[in-house]
Amino acid sequence: MAAVKIKNPHPYALCLCLALLGSPCLAAEPALAMTETLADAPATSETSEETGSNWSARVSEVLVNALSLTGVRYKYGGNSPETGFDCSGFVRYVFKQATSLSLPHSAMAISQLGKSVPKDELQPGDLVFFNTLRSTFSHVGIYLGNNRFIHSPSRGGKVRVENMDDVYWAKNFNGAQRIDQAKLSTAE
Repeated sequence: MAAVKIKNPHPYALCLCLALLGSPCLAAEPALAMTETLADAPATSETSEETGSNWSARVSEVLVNALSLTGVRYKYGGNSPETGFDCSGFVRYVFKQATSLSLPHSAMAISQLGKSVPKDELQPGDLVFFNTLRSTFSHVGIYLGNNRFIHSPSRGGKVRVENMDDVYWAKNFNGAQRIDQAKLSTAE
């Protein structure tokens, strides 16, 4: 069998594939330094088709940013890679870097944004919520696809990818929200 050579593979394709398989990608750590965030890109007028394309690019940027933070330690109240993250600090940081959107400080408050999405209609970039503290919407992560999400778990943990079909996560799933492109347009 001949080996297949891929010319100029996207630098984060491997990381995304590994995340979907549940493996961390340490090669993505310099991603924030290597990528230009959309906040730095020049503003342009867009047609609805371009807006959809721009939205896809932003979702990709959310996923790349999230995956690049795999392995950062959990810190209650943390909101940066240097200090560590709690769940909402992680989601806020990723969305701010990728979309310039400032999300609220708590998982419960974040759960009020966007539109509700049924579990069987989840798309990469959607926010997934769980009851982890005997309180609804007490934990948040970012859906990656293939029933996997990335989050900052709890004390002693590190940002990592989890399978939503695992008994704990399936039992404690509260719902999902999609932060839509219209919401992002009003934030700029």
